[in-house]
Amino acid sequence: MSLVSFARRIELETRPIHPDTRRALDKRWAELPEHARTPEQLLGKCAVGCEGTHGVFPKCNLTCSPCYHSADANKVRIDGNHTVTEVTKQMNYLREIRGPRAHAQLIGGEVSLLAPEDHRAALQAMRAVGREPMSMTHGDFDYQYLLDVVLDETGKPAFKKVSFAAHFDSLMRGRTGAVRPKNEAELNPFREKFAQMFLDLKKQHKVDSYLAHNMTVTPTNLDEVEEVTRDVLQMPYDMMSFQPAAFIGDDRRWKENFEEVTIDAVWTRIEAGVGQELPHKAVQFGDPRCNRHTVGVMVENRFASVLDADEPKDIAARDRFLKHYGGMIFGDIPRWALTVKVMRAVLSHPQDLPPLVGLMTRILRRAGGLRAVLRAARKGKVSFKTFVVHNFMDAEQVKPAWEMMKKGIVAEDPKLLETQERLGSCMYAMSHPETGELVPACTQHSVLDPIENIGLRKLLPLEPKDKAAKNNAATGISNGRVDELMKEPASRW
Repeated sequence: MSLVSFARRIELETRPIHPDTRRALDKRWAELPEHARTPEQLLGKCAVGCEGTHGVFPKCNLTCSPCYHSADANKVRIDGNHTVTEVTKQMNYLREIRGPRAHAQLIGGEVSLLAPEDHRAALQAMRAVGREPMSMTHGDFDYQYLLDVVLDETGKPAFKKVSFAAHFDSLMRGRTGAVRPKNEAELNPFREKFAQMFLDLKKQHKVDSYLAHNMTVTPTNLDEVEEVTRDVLQMPYDMMSFQPAAFIGDDRRWKENFEEVTIDAVWTRIEAGVGQELPHKAVQFGDPRCNRHTVGVMVENRFASVLDADEPKDIAARDRFLKHYGGMIFGDIPRWALTVKVMRAVLSHPQDLPPLVGLMTRILRRAGGLRAVLRAARKGKVSFKTFVVHNFMDAEQVKPAWEMMKKGIVAEDPKLLETQERLGSCMYAMSHPETGELVPACTQHSVLDPIENIGLRKLLPLEPKDKAAKNNAATGISNGRVDELMKEPASRW
């Protein structure tokens, strides 16, 4: 490598915002519907959105009511070669069209059914193209499995940091030691045990972690959200995510009126569990009918939000940050490169320092002051927390709305129009390299997953008829019949 080439590479690596990131963000902003292009919108300003895998391992060994998967999901064999091959294809396509860095979920059925070496290989394939992977799990696996995923064949860490999202709620059946939980509190020992594994991982192998706690909410457990929030706040989870159930997947499991569980209803109970209001209007990912979140610092039992929409100075600082630093990558890069990035950004906009320092001062004040923060820090009781509600849509609206969008038709029916607006603003998408599409998660789960699972049953049967069939099973999914099958009469799948 010549000196000039080396200098160009260093300049690019330390540029505050990578040009590929800038292009991807601009493209994302241009694609958003007009109603989503608001001052608080983060898509297209500092993020392209979250990403997820599909058709890679639909099978699960727990039974959840409700579940977004069709009845065919558990009739598909777990095949590590298939998983890694498909993950690689999907992530490469995402890198091509959404830039060099994004958060992506390794999701399907249950990730821990993968052999640990295949799980590790899938995470490595995601990281190889700049994705920050998060493994989505029910958390019903032991510490040895975690070690086998994180440590390579020589016993050395394969990652500096791992991210896992564990799903715990009383609607899940089959968990070891809690086959049919009667309430949410019964699951607290399992929540604590799961989180403890990652504390042990850090202590024993110096591998950091980011942990999310997921919970599906129906009328059955809505009033337990407050208690769950209060209990999980005492555990080392970085994010608490709640998903009101939707009418998707296997309709044999639909026993309740899920429409009773709204974002507002869930958020009110989260706030009750935290013991204070949680400001959420200063930032938005996608459509506010789909997502609500807030980020802040937990100091002892006090939550200090990073941004408060009712504080004009917070909003001014937010706007400055998004304008000058939106798209900067802070994670998973060498410390020296990050230092140079920040220095270059600050030197380019020195006038931003006073507003940003002011914001930090207000956060400290909301946390109870510097002395309170230092006192809590000495006790190990200072941590960043994120609270999220994801509100997915019903299949019977998503399917016709998506069909019309593909044809360029704007729905006249108010409900279908709302569905189209939300799909167009989606912050969580799956890639289809074979068709050159990015598909919103609600479309993937409501429309495409059932079709893919039918194909996967043939591609990866539980009992391959012969060795050749087994060997051919890792070649990938065929989505060739998706458009054909979507023309069939609408149903709840």
